[in-house]
Amino acid sequence: MSVSHWIVYSFTSKLYLPNLSSSSSSSSSLPSRIFLRFQFRSLTFSTSLFSPLMPNNQRRGGYKEKKWQARPSSNRVTGSSSSFEPVSAVTTEAITDRLNSLNITESGAQSSVPVASLQFGSVGLAPQSPVQHQKVIWKPKSYGTVSSPTVEAETPNGQKNALLSKLCKGNLLENFTVDNSTFSRAQVRATFYPKFENEKSDQEIRTRMIEMISKGLATVEVSLKHSGSLFMYAGHKGGAYAKNSFGNIYTAVGVFVLGRMFREAWGTQASKKQAEFNEFLERNRMCISMELVTAVLGDHGQRPRDDYAVVTAVTELGNGKPKFYSTPDVIAFCREWRLPTNHVWLFSTRKSVTSFFAAFDALCEEGTATSVCQALDEVADISVPGSKDHIKVQGEILEGLVARIVKRESSEHMERVLRDFPPPPLEGAGLDLGPTLREICAANRSEKQQIKALLQSTGTAFCPNHLDWFGDDNSGSQSRNADRSAVSKFLQSHPADFSTRKIQEMVRLMREKRFPAAFKCHYNFHKISDLSIDNLPFKMVIHVYSDSGFRRYQKEMRHKPGLWPLYRGFFVDLDLFKVNEKKTAEMVGSSNQMVKNEEEDSSIADEDANLMVKLKFLTYKLRTFLIRNGLSTLFKEGPSAYKAYYLRQMKIWNTSAAKQRELSKMLDEWAVYIRRKYGNKPFSSSTYLSEAEPFLEQYAKRSPQNQTLIGSAGNLVKVEDFMAIVEGEDEEGDLEPTKDIAPSSPSISTKDMVAKNEGLIIFFPGIPGCAKSALCKEILNVPGGLGDDRPVHSLMGDLIKGRYWQKVADERRRKPYSIMLADKNAPNEEVWRQIENMCLSTKASAIPVIPDSEGTEINPFSIDALAVFIFRVLHRVNHPGNLDKSSPNAGYVMLMFYHLYEGKSRQEFESELIERFGSLVKIPLLKPERLVNFFLLNPHPK
Repeated sequence: MSVSHWIVYSFTSKLYLPNLSSSSSSSSSLPSRIFLRFQFRSLTFSTSLFSPLMPNNQRRGGYKEKKWQARPSSNRVTGSSSSFEPVSAVTTEAITDRLNSLNITESGAQSSVPVASLQFGSVGLAPQSPVQHQKVIWKPKSYGTVSSPTVEAETPNGQKNALLSKLCKGNLLENFTVDNSTFSRAQVRATFYPKFENEKSDQEIRTRMIEMISKGLATVEVSLKHSGSLFMYAGHKGGAYAKNSFGNIYTAVGVFVLGRMFREAWGTQASKKQAEFNEFLERNRMCISMELVTAVLGDHGQRPRDDYAVVTAVTELGNGKPKFYSTPDVIAFCREWRLPTNHVWLFSTRKSVTSFFAAFDALCEEGTATSVCQALDEVADISVPGSKDHIKVQGEILEGLVARIVKRESSEHMERVLRDFPPPPLEGAGLDLGPTLREICAANRSEKQQIKALLQSTGTAFCPNHLDWFGDDNSGSQSRNADRSAVSKFLQSHPADFSTRKIQEMVRLMREKRFPAAFKCHYNFHKISDLSIDNLPFKMVIHVYSDSGFRRYQKEMRHKPGLWPLYRGFFVDLDLFKVNEKKTAEMVGSSNQMVKNEEEDSSIADEDANLMVKLKFLTYKLRTFLIRNGLSTLFKEGPSAYKAYYLRQMKIWNTSAAKQRELSKMLDEWAVYIRRKYGNKPFSSSTYLSEAEPFLEQYAKRSPQNQTLIGSAGNLVKVEDFMAIVEGEDEEGDLEPTKDIAPSSPSISTKDMVAKNEGLIIFFPGIPGCAKSALCKEILNVPGGLGDDRPVHSLMGDLIKGRYWQKVADERRRKPYSIMLADKNAPNEEVWRQIENMCLSTKASAIPVIPDSEGTEINPFSIDALAVFIFRVLHRVNHPGNLDKSSPNAGYVMLMFYHLYEGKSRQEFESELIERFGSLVKIPLLKPERLVNFFLLNPHPK
């Protein structure tokens, strides 16, 4: 993967904009794209007709004798993404020297507005010369494989190396044309359960569950939630995956923990059993999903005392729709392979299930692992303790419970499994298992060093090569990212089998409906031997950005019962290939018959079959939601905004009035404590417990009431000496650039690292009145351009006759290394596709610049923002596009532009732009303390 470099451009200026103050973009998941940040300070504005109504809003745990209990009951039922090349960069000093002042004015402006700085940060860039205090990052020519007599990388022949090199450079994919002989094969490689979002309230779901149990139609199954990260394993060839990524620190930790658990369970037989396990998964095309709980990947609700994993799902992938094992079958599978299982309770009578909900209601605000497990053991019909005791390996802070409807035969099925599969022994408990996860991470301080050390320690059974982490060294290819066109070509090709047809159907629907999701293709280095001009192997990640995507997809499934579910953690092996003329006719005919054999499965569409409710405890939510997630609000907006935030959260949770008062008192004290310690500079949320836990411990010591409020405190695990460096990634390991650590010596001249051979397109998905022309004009007036010798050009849409974007494309071809300011509103996907094509054809990157706004549920811009845009338009004169105070239909035009964005929430809008272009610039609409005139938004107050 390419090295991440951050370069800051800054300049001080004057600008007629209502305080475009500090703003930052979301980081890119592609290593060679650009990330820009505009920052403006010290802004004033002469008029008073504005308001802040748009806010920038570890002990080893062993297997022990497990007990289950069955309570007889007469009521029980019996039975059985694309990657662009990096753009050249400039140093901070160069920009500062060249850009001293800016003046942006508009006709009719009453005064000019001072603006401070515009900052550009970039990923995959390097400055022309080292800047004082700036860390110079060295990019090695190759990573290689960890040197070990037992670790061997797969080495393709010279021809394959050349093909792979071309593939990674884009040549093979770019030249791969889709015609009648083109087919694709898509098979699910790893996945977790579909994410089902109930449209009913939790109380309605609970009532329906009790009703179904009373009628003998189902059983309620409750599982304990360990607080960690999703980890999936599909065999040593199938790969290791996190929620939305692979080949990073999350998956390296996962395979290490999995390998260590085998050694702990099987002792001297571990190597043999590891090999058998991998062969079993590969032969049967299976995937296991686990909750990976460690102290090295960032804080959740409590730092675990040990590093472990618990199996939460076993999936048969086959060649069709994935099939998930029932919980009894998961326990049987895990006990056969001596893998850790979770704590599960079954409730099959009305009395037991109502007692369960009553127990939760009594414990939801103060419950800890001990009290909750004891209570559920008392009321459940069957209790199956987990092989990992939550109290011993993680602690008392319990995230929650998951209750779901399962078949009414589940109780008898579970009884048979517990009889036929007793808890397995722990043969490796007294053996030296080698360095622990924390010891390895403590001895290797950079993320890449940690990955290499962990993979080497894991051994060849679970990690025979390091291709998913470091690419193919023999071909000189480390980059995994494939061009976005791989997805388009996949959809245009003939499906080779039923699985492919169904996956095409899913992807096509989500793209057409503009779901907040990404379909990121990566080169599949495990299939190098299959690579040819007419056969291109990829891995595709289906990444759903927000829960709204799952909800919208479920609505589509109700209208299309044959539609496959949308899974959480969704990875697909994708091959594009061509066949000869004779084979084409055969395969096309076969493909056309598939639709007749489609299986009708409406189980997912049946709401009762998918009733599920997540029940979380306040002692956990206090730490994660109120403290960790509130840090940003506290440091950016202050104590008042923080108080409003946590009160709103508690209201949503229906927290009792007494607990709200207790928590408010504690959280106000926390806010004062942490702000006094850190001032206005926030600390990392990934290690927030280093500060929060000592505070909570001291607070709990004051009174028994405080101790009950906190739940448990005082057992803080220190992570600073071994925690993996994962800043910039989310807690589930979303796809992000790998960060290389600069060597202390020798000093590498960054001037020799990145050539100035690409262009840049800056465009504006905005609405008239967002001040894009004023910004473009001022950039053009900067003496010496932007300091890197690339010319800066602007095409103002209001002055261009004819097809504007075609003229931009023509200008890009004439001056491919220039910086193009596309001074025209770009509101729709058709324009965005044209810009993407320009980038691909002229070797450029594109940066969308948008006005910041809260947005609505169906529009990325709020009504308040629209009012500001209209206000600006109606106060300008002599506008080149004739949209000013003298325009007879200015309001209609503004509404027309506003409705062009209809159908996307703010989050969906930003996610799509980031997915397409890998970057996003947000410029605040107003100065935070600016007051909006009441009469502007309320012309007829009472």
